[in-house]
Amino acid sequence: MTVKMAASMVEHGEDAFRKAFKFYKRRNPPSDFSEVVDFSKKASNELVYAAELNRGSVSAEAAFKAGLQPVKDWRAFGLKGYPGFLFIANPFLPGSQRYWVKQCLKTYTQKPNVCNLDMHMSPAETQNIWEKSVDTIRKKGQREPRTLLEKLRWVTLGYHYNWDTKTYSPDHYTPFPEDLHSLSHKVAAGCGFPGFKAEAGILNYYRSDSSLGIHVDESELDHSPPLVSFSFGQTAVFLLGGSRRQDPPTAMFMRSGDIMVMSVPVACCTTLYPALFLPLLDTPCPPAWTCQIIRMKREMASSRLCVERTGKCVLLTSRPLV
Repeated sequence: MTVKMAASMVEHGEDAFRKAFKFYKRRNPPSDFSEVVDFSKKASNELVYAAELNRGSVSAEAAFKAGLQPVKDWRAFGLKGYPGFLFIANPFLPGSQRYWVKQCLKTYTQKPNVCNLDMHMSPAETQNIWEKSVDTIRKKGQREPRTLLEKLRWVTLGYHYNWDTKTYSPDHYTPFPEDLHSLSHKVAAGCGFPGFKAEAGILNYYRSDSSLGIHVDESELDHSPPLVSFSFGQTAVFLLGGSRRQDPPTAMFMRSGDIMVMSVPVACCTTLYPALFLPLLDTPCPPAWTCQIIRMKREMASSRLCVERTGKCVLLTSRPLV
């Protein structure tokens, strides 16, 4: 989608971002992805530039323990017009994504973490979601009822996000996973944020025909630490907006293992960033993934894990989304 095309969309009475969202979501006829930024390819793009990382911030041994390549081998990029935005193209070691997919589907879904199913079911009914679902998914026919795992849309970690008030509360907290904190800390340190402390997280689960809604991530009062976002599973098109809805967004491919780090000013000024999951653009699972994980990957197209930039002092006063 060209700037000229986006400008014409605004002239017809609908903001450029929503038009772009509909354009890439279109299935029939298929959308044109020729102008989507692809960080996995070496071909140059006028918007993309190589980003400098703090190579000495994380030892090779520490990176290895988190399933990451040494920081010196990470391929990091920035986008012109989006200061504070960093894209790291899959820095994970071969086979290590399997661990994080398992954590997203099997471990982080356990109590006391909170999920969307809790609104309609008791804690006992939503315990062991993986175990209650995996055998049925293997055997089920198309007309059988959906399993709990197929109904799962989100899980919150640490300080739990309130979807009604769009705030975090210091009174609603469970321990944040140590492994995810360690991973997030190392990624943030490599990007120049050595003091990063992950205290809240949201896992979003998507099927191949779903999308991340148009929204702004601004529930935190302190925007100085970054927001770290991991993606595992299906390839997606991610739209990064500007400070106004009339600004043409930038579309980029987001593949399994890719990481986005957003800090000020882009974390505060970027208006909207939905993701569209595209089954036709998917690539085969890495060889180290087991058949069980492959099966779950097909059923749960993508798990987008977003670690929020909250601090203890921030949670004393909540800030609603606008």
